[in-house]
Amino acid sequence: MTQSVQKLQEFRSKAYQLLGRAKDATFDLMDAVLVTRHIYSFAELSLSPVFRRKWSSLYEALDDCRPNRHKLMKLYLKEIPTTQRPIIAGDHTPWARTEAPTLKDRTYEHGAKVISGKPITLGHGYSTLAWIPEDKGSWALPLRHERITSFETPICKGAFQLRQVCQHIPERPISLWDSEYGCAKFVKLTADINADKLMRLRPNRCVFGVPGAYPGKGRPKKHGHKMKLSDSTTWGIPVESIEIDDPTWGRVEIKRWSQFHFYDSADHPMEIILIQRQGKGLSKKAAKPMWLAWIGEEKLSLEELWKYYLRRFAIEHWNRFLKQRLHWTKAKLGTTEKGQRWSDLRKR
Repeated sequence: MTQSVQKLQEFRSKAYQLLGRAKDATFDLMDAVLVTRHIYSFAELSLSPVFRRKWSSLYEALDDCRPNRHKLMKLYLKEIPTTQRPIIAGDHTPWARTEAPTLKDRTYEHGAKVISGKPITLGHGYSTLAWIPEDKGSWALPLRHERITSFETPICKGAFQLRQVCQHIPERPISLWDSEYGCAKFVKLTADINADKLMRLRPNRCVFGVPGAYPGKGRPKKHGHKMKLSDSTTWGIPVESIEIDDPTWGRVEIKRWSQFHFYDSADHPMEIILIQRQGKGLSKKAAKPMWLAWIGEEKLSLEELWKYYLRRFAIEHWNRFLKQRLHWTKAKLGTTEKGQRWSDLRKR
C-alpha cells in the first residue's frame, strides 16, 4: 500500500466517525456522488454500485445524519501544509429553490434567471470559506459551507466563518474577498481577526485619506481627501506604480495609494490598488480597471498583491464544480435542515 493511499484511508476513516448517526448510509451516499458523473435526479444516486441500500435510504441518511461541522473543519485544516502561508478565499453562492414556495426561510439571491426584470432568484444563499492550495489552478478545499439565514447577511456570515477558521490556523493567513465584502462593515467586523485581507472594491466606491493638521478649533476631522474610484481627477499621485508583462494578461499597470479608509471605518487604514490591462484590441470588459484594498501587517509588492487576488477565482470554479459535478442543487429537499446537512457533506 502506498503512503498516499494509506493517508486517504485514514482521512476517510476519521471523516466517517464525524458523521453522527446513519454513518454507513451517509458514507455510501457520498461515495455515490464521487463516482457518478451525471444524474437527472437525486434519487438516481441510489443506482450507483457503491450505494448498497434502497433508494429511500438516500433521504433517510439526510434525515438522520448529524455531521459535526466544527470537527470536520479541524480535520480539513490538518491538510493545510505548514511550510507556506495559507491563502483562504470567501464567496457567496445561491441555491435556487423557486419551485418550493413552502420551503422556510427563502431569500432573494442574485442569479442568472430574471424575475421582474432583475437578475435575482428565490432560494437559499450559502457562504463558503475555502483554502486555495495552488499558485495556479482551480482547486479549492472548502473549510466552511453554511446557509445564510434571513436574519444574517453574507458579510456577517463571512466574518463569522473567517473568525472560526483563523482560531485554528497557527500562521496568519491572507484572505481574499470579492467586491461584496469590500466595505466598511466587513472591515470593522474582521478588525480583530488574525488575518490579512485583500478585498476587491466596486468601481463606484469612495475612500478617504488622512485629515490634515488640527486647526485648533472644533472637533478634529476624521476624513481627508476624498478619492472617488470612478473619477480619475480625484485620485491624486500614487505612492508607487509599476508595469509588468504577463504571459497571460499582457501588459498590466499597477498603482498603489496608501493611508486611505472607508467613511465608516476611519480607524482602519488601507492601501488602495489599481490594476489595469494595457494595449490595443482589449474588449470593454478586459479594459475595465480592477480596484483592490489591502489591510495587512506587512507591505507586499504590487505584483504579489495582484497575483494573490488572482488565486481567489479558484473558489468560483469550486462553486461551479459543486453544482455541476457534485450534484449539490439536484437534491430537492423539503426542509432547510436537510439542505444544510446535504451541504455539509459536499465538503467531504
